[in-house]
Amino acid sequence: MPKTGSKSGSAVVLLSAGLDSAYNLLKAQDLFTVRLALTFNYGQKAAAREIERAGRLASHFGVPHKIVELPWFADFTKTSLIGNAPIPSGRDIEIDNLKRSEESAKQVWVPNRNGILLNIAAGFAEGIGANVVIPGFNIEEAATFADNTDAFLKALDHSWSFSTNGKVKTHCFSTALNKTQIVADGKKLGLPFAMLWPCYLSGETWCGECESCQRYKRALAANDLSFEQLKVGGK
Repeated sequence: MPKTGSKSGSAVVLLSAGLDSAYNLLKAQDLFTVRLALTFNYGQKAAAREIERAGRLASHFGVPHKIVELPWFADFTKTSLIGNAPIPSGRDIEIDNLKRSEESAKQVWVPNRNGILLNIAAGFAEGIGANVVIPGFNIEEAATFADNTDAFLKALDHSWSFSTNGKVKTHCFSTALNKTQIVADGKKLGLPFAMLWPCYLSGETWCGECESCQRYKRALAANDLSFEQLKVGGK
């Protein structure tokens, strides 16, 4: 449930139901009044589950939730996240090998995705009187995705000083953290890990084989949490 006390403003949170976005929603409860959680359906293979779990998380934290439909992403990208190409998984993934991670990142890259999503969120924020937009980024994936970096957020702040009349800025609690550190802090704060959807697919449960699942699995294990038990618990 939302926490009360002194707030630094109000926020719109981008909520995919993955680890990073859920953690940022949890952290935002202390610092901001969360006015809205936005979940985007841009045709990604995990959309159905992301929308379902994001709705559960928003309800859990007592936050208004809105789904934004963006079907036209398929008009400009055939990434494996959206198109028919298989998503890299299993032995195709080496999360500790930067070169291999860069190769797999190219296969799931969606042109300007975070730029589009964050700018839409900025519009919602200014429109409802919120002053902060909060995405879920981490330093681990920033190594292969430039639009997950603190530099990207600073560039958005500069852009929004014009496009939102200086009324909206970014804030992210996890840009300097890796997945293991996020789980560690989330564990202390009571993040409902079983409720998340870390997977690139929309199966009955988390696949455990895609890169996102593998990174989540490693982070959980490092904090004495069981990926297998949690995925069953979230059904």
